[in-house]
Amino acid sequence: MPSHILPVTNPNLHSSKQHSYLRIDPTTMPLKQDDPIASTRLVSSPFEDETIISVRPLLSRTPSFADESIGQRQSLAREVDRAAPETFLLTRLGLKLLRYMGVGYRWIMRFLALGCYSLMLFPGFIQVGYYYFFSGRVLRSIVYGDQPRNRLDLYLPKNTDGPKPVVAFVTGGAWIIGYKAWGSLLGQQLSERDIMVACIDYRNYPQGTMSDMVEDASEGISFVCNKVAEYGGDPNRVYLMGQSAGGHIAACALVEQAIKEAGEGGSTTWSVLQIKTYFGLSGGYNLFNLVDYFHSRGLYRSIFLSIMEGEESLRRFSPEVIVQDPNLKKAVSLLPPIVLFHGTADYSIPADSSKSFAETLQSVGVRAESILYDGKTHTDLFLQDPMRGGNDRMFEDLVSIIHSDDREAQAKDEVAPPRRRLVPEFMLQLAHRVSPF
Repeated sequence: MPSHILPVTNPNLHSSKQHSYLRIDPTTMPLKQDDPIASTRLVSSPFEDETIISVRPLLSRTPSFADESIGQRQSLAREVDRAAPETFLLTRLGLKLLRYMGVGYRWIMRFLALGCYSLMLFPGFIQVGYYYFFSGRVLRSIVYGDQPRNRLDLYLPKNTDGPKPVVAFVTGGAWIIGYKAWGSLLGQQLSERDIMVACIDYRNYPQGTMSDMVEDASEGISFVCNKVAEYGGDPNRVYLMGQSAGGHIAACALVEQAIKEAGEGGSTTWSVLQIKTYFGLSGGYNLFNLVDYFHSRGLYRSIFLSIMEGEESLRRFSPEVIVQDPNLKKAVSLLPPIVLFHGTADYSIPADSSKSFAETLQSVGVRAESILYDGKTHTDLFLQDPMRGGNDRMFEDLVSIIHSDDREAQAKDEVAPPRRRLVPEFMLQLAHRVSPF
C-alpha cells in the first residue's frame, strides 16, 4: 500500500522553511497489541534539517520471547528509513542530468554506457554504500549552514590518539549532480590512514548557480577550519581538495577567499593561511578553454553558460585567468601550495587543464605542480584504481604529501597493509573500456 505523507510543523528548525514531512507506512503502523513497540521515525527532507519524532503504539502489549529479533528488525528498518531519502535524491539528480543534457542519440548511447559501467562496478558500490550507511565512523549530514544542501559527511579515523589531519573535500558532478556521498570511497580509505575527511555538499544547478556553489563550498570549508577540533581534527593541518567540477568550485572558493583577505572586499570566517595545501583532482580551471570542449561533449553551451551565470562571468570563475591579474598580486601571494592530479587519458576534462594551471601559478610565484598519470581516465583515479586495491599511485602520492611532516605517520604508512580489492580485475577493465566519462 502506498505511503501517506503528512505535513509536520517544527518550530525549532533554524531554516527559513518550517515544514518537514512524516512518511507513514500503513503496513507498519502499530495498530495491534502484538505490534512492535514504539518505533522512531526519521522526519527528513534532502534539503532540510533532520528531525526525530517518536511514534508510539495505540495499545500496550505484552513482552514476548521474540523481542530481541523484533528489535533487530526495527533497527534495520530505521537504517532503511534513513537511506531512502538519500537514494531518492541520487535518483533524482541522475534524471535531472539527463533532462538538461537532452535526449538525443548521443546521450542515449552514453546512458547505455553508463548503465554498463555502473554494472561492472556494482560490487564495489554495494560495499562502499554499506560502509557509508552503517559504519559508526561516518557522521552523515552535519549541518554547516542555513541553505539547502548545506550538509557535510565526516569520516573519522579509527585511532583517536591525537588530533588528525583533515581533508575538506568538494565532490564533482558536472555542477548538476554533485553530492557529498560521491566522496565515500576516498573518505573511507583516507580515514584508514589516520586522515579525517569532510565531504562537503553544495547546491547544484538549477537549485543554484556557480556563485551559490562557491558560497556553499566556502561556508563548508569555514566549518571545517573552525569546528573540526570538536571532532578530533587538527585545525592546523587542514587540506582542501576537489574532484572534477568540485575541483573547480574549491579552486574558485580558495582564490575568492584570498582576494577578500587581501582587502579587495567581503568579510571572512576562515583564512587561506589555514589551508596547508590545495589538491585538485581532474579539475578544470580556465572556462574560456573549456566551454566549447564541454559543448562538444554534450554539456551544451547554453546550459553551461546558465550554470556560470552568463558569458560575462567566465573570467570570474576561471582561477587560471584571475591569478594573472597584476592588480591581485597580494591576493595571489597568499595562496597555499597547490598540487594538481590528472590522468593523461581523461577526455571529460583534458589533462592540459591542470598542466596549464600549474604553469600559470608558477609564473606568478605560487608553489604549484601538476602530477600526471599516464593512461588514466577521468574515473580511473577516483573509482577504478581505489576499487582495485593494492597500491594506488595517486592515493599514495596524496597521503605522502599530507604526512610529509609527520614521521610517525610515515612509519605507519610504510607498514600499512595493502588495500582490499572491491571489484574483480576483468570487471574493472570492462568499466575502463565502456566508461562514458
